[in-house]
Amino acid sequence: MKAQFTISNMSSLPQPSPEAARHSARLSETIQQDITAQDGWISFARYMELALYAPGLGYYTAGAHKFGEAGDFITAPELSPLFGRTLARQAAEIMADSAPHLLELGAGSGKLAADMLLELEQRNNLPDRYNILEVSADLRCRQQALLQQRLPHLMDRVHWLDTLPEHFMGAIVANEVLDALPVHRVRWQGSTPNEQGVAWSEQGFIWQERPLDEPALLQAAQLINESSSLPDNYVSEICLAARGLVNSLAHCLTQGAMLFMDYGFGAREFYHAQRAAGTLMCHYRHHAHDDPFWLPGLQDITAHVNFTDIAEVGIDAGLELLGYTNQAFFLINSGIADLLKDTSPENLRDYLPLSAQLQKLTSPAEMGELFKVLALGKNRANPLSGFARGDLSRLL
Repeated sequence: MKAQFTISNMSSLPQPSPEAARHSARLSETIQQDITAQDGWISFARYMELALYAPGLGYYTAGAHKFGEAGDFITAPELSPLFGRTLARQAAEIMADSAPHLLELGAGSGKLAADMLLELEQRNNLPDRYNILEVSADLRCRQQALLQQRLPHLMDRVHWLDTLPEHFMGAIVANEVLDALPVHRVRWQGSTPNEQGVAWSEQGFIWQERPLDEPALLQAAQLINESSSLPDNYVSEICLAARGLVNSLAHCLTQGAMLFMDYGFGAREFYHAQRAAGTLMCHYRHHAHDDPFWLPGLQDITAHVNFTDIAEVGIDAGLELLGYTNQAFFLINSGIADLLKDTSPENLRDYLPLSAQLQKLTSPAEMGELFKVLALGKNRANPLSGFARGDLSRLL
């Protein structure tokens, strides 16, 4: 789920170029070899990891354009500079109560970093360091090129990391990071959970179930069934990778706050009876569909975020829940309307596009309701202004 997309059936999807099709075939062969090496079956989390992150071949590592009109989807930072500028206001507040350091996870094209840094510079709140943790070498190069072009005078403040720092004080932001982490697929039959993994047949990649025996996944699946009273043959996702990331961030953060912006729900809505087929969604050239086996490496694969799980893992790891609301409330609370006032309504050429962008970011029919913002922190005394109104913590 991104800012704009069209739900499509498979026959209506654009066909790839011969070169792109050959690239997908190479990745498919790599995944087949992994399946063979694992006795003919891999978890869907492993399949998703290879499809998105296999070195030189995965969707996020192979070099194709992903963001914006020329890519497969449009994220909030690509849609409007108002998003990054508004987020910078909240980050400045966090840094003022901790340390002048900012860490962005998965910086995409680099546009969010550029918009935030320019706004922070205008507000005289520049961080001493703007760290970017990026697992894709290709995206890291794109980020460096964009930032060098837009703000060469600030490049000495930007640093790319290969791993999380051992200790961090300041603000951490993660925009549409959790939805791209590999997920396990589980089908509950009565009280018995089975894992839906991936095998290979003459027809290509296929779903194949096996008994669920991985301890952490089994425990999670059993707790979900007990708390949600799932109907028979219910299929959904469990993201152990997100739990691991939040745990790592909790141990890294000594003072400050982290903001997760993504599309998803609290657990009760995430595992609602009407969502019995799960939340997997694939994005290809601004079309969305639900077949993760179609042209591996050429499409994004995502799943909605279970924000209850993220909050509970954070709390168990020593973090405090600082706020949970939808994107519309967060942006309005953080002053997005004030930023629009910087442009005169009489300047129609600039004002009208910004006004339309604000509408898309905050409208319930666009991104305002489905996208949520969750804040977790440590050693903070003051509330965050982004959650001053519209608190949705009761839905976690």
